[in-house]
Amino acid sequence: VGSGSHARQTGMMLERIEALLLKEKPGIVVVYGDTNSTLAGALAAAKLGLPVAHVEAGLRSYIRKMPEEVNRLLTDHLSTLLLCPTRQAIRNLTREGIKNGNKRLVKNVGDVMYDSVLYYSKLAEKKSTILHDLNLVIPHSLPVRQAGAIRNPQYYLATLHRAENTDDPERLESILKALDEIGKDTPVIFPLHPRTKKMMKIYRLLRVSKRIRWIDPVSYLDMLTLEKNARGILTDSGGVQKEAYWFKVPCLTLREETEWMETVKSGWNVLVGPEVKK
Repeated sequence: VGSGSHARQTGMMLERIEALLLKEKPGIVVVYGDTNSTLAGALAAAKLGLPVAHVEAGLRSYIRKMPEEVNRLLTDHLSTLLLCPTRQAIRNLTREGIKNGNKRLVKNVGDVMYDSVLYYSKLAEKKSTILHDLNLVIPHSLPVRQAGAIRNPQYYLATLHRAENTDDPERLESILKALDEIGKDTPVIFPLHPRTKKMMKIYRLLRVSKRIRWIDPVSYLDMLTLEKNARGILTDSGGVQKEAYWFKVPCLTLREETEWMETVKSGWNVLVGPEVKK
């Protein structure tokens, strides 16, 4: 199922997943995260009386206008096995009456994304050439990374894709102006999401930022390399916020809220929204 409205995507997936579940007759359906496919999988399974296991359960931003928040909320209330990444996620579910008992199991299993980062960042060190390709190789005068502790201070990394930012011309323009301002002194590397590029064309904002270094979307290994070696990260992505935290790279989140409040409480992540001065 390709691009389309939330209703169209979810509806088409619901129909097709149901057909597959009827054919395969699984013992349990495992869904991950907070996408439309997460909700479609959970709903199709629940309608057929199949148990649902939700990996990354219990996350909340408490902002219902976010499609991801709706997907999280409904999926958790449909799930039998709730596999939480943090203690806060357990607390969020408890407040909503979702706890162990009544054929439900809620468990803090840790974050599978962290496992992924640990494994693939080592692979990226061997295989990724993105720093060399973008001419971001660390000069000999700068300290080289030791055991993942020292960052390359030559650039900032930015990502932007959420509808709340891309579909609002004022927010989008404000964020681009801020990144352009930052780019006066230090390059801002910006892998451009197709959605963001499309909206920039519609709102005629392609010329707003002359100092931003736009690049095409990159692979997972290249993204990990760019994150790990950045001076700082500016993003509206939940996953990138976490990766910044694990890599010990300061993060500015281009939203007013986050489902990963642990990163904010630790002081490693700051919520700045679209405001240029922040």
